[in-house]
Amino acid sequence: MKYSLEVVSKAKKIKLVAFDIDGVMTDGSLIYLPDGTQAKAFNAKDGLGIVMLNVAGFKTAIITAKETKVVMERAKTLNITKVFMNQKNKILALKELSEEFSLNYDEIMYMGDDLPDIEVLKTCGLSVCPFDAVDEVKEICDIVTEKSGGRGAVREICDFLLKARGVTFEDLRKPSQQ
Repeated sequence: MKYSLEVVSKAKKIKLVAFDIDGVMTDGSLIYLPDGTQAKAFNAKDGLGIVMLNVAGFKTAIITAKETKVVMERAKTLNITKVFMNQKNKILALKELSEEFSLNYDEIMYMGDDLPDIEVLKTCGLSVCPFDAVDEVKEICDIVTEKSGGRGAVREICDFLLKARGVTFEDLRKPSQQ
């Protein structure tokens, strides 16, 4: 996908990347097991994209309105920097991220897909949604991915951010120069 110079310029400023879960890191399906717990299916390629962001020095976060153990497990597996669960007012999480990491909003990217994400998407520096987001979200986002939530949308945006910063896969494989 080709991006405008304005979008690439915004992407170059990003230091923290935050994601919603349902409809972004998953396809939005809600699976309840017989014991009442919830299961979610995550895309492995999306996960590697997030790992690569971490290796490249980005901070990563999850901001979700729900609270499930499986989200915390996924966050641990991917070494997500900060997790906000049960966030009915997601803008408060964005404000906390900004303050905790001393970042301006234009240094934060958020990827969401539905109405509860709109305020954060309007406030952050780079707003992104998957191809299958609701129309109200698509209308306000800087980027609408070619792929759907849980089906490679996260990886698509991770690859774009790395490319915008000039980071290659080979760069990520080199041992740290510390």
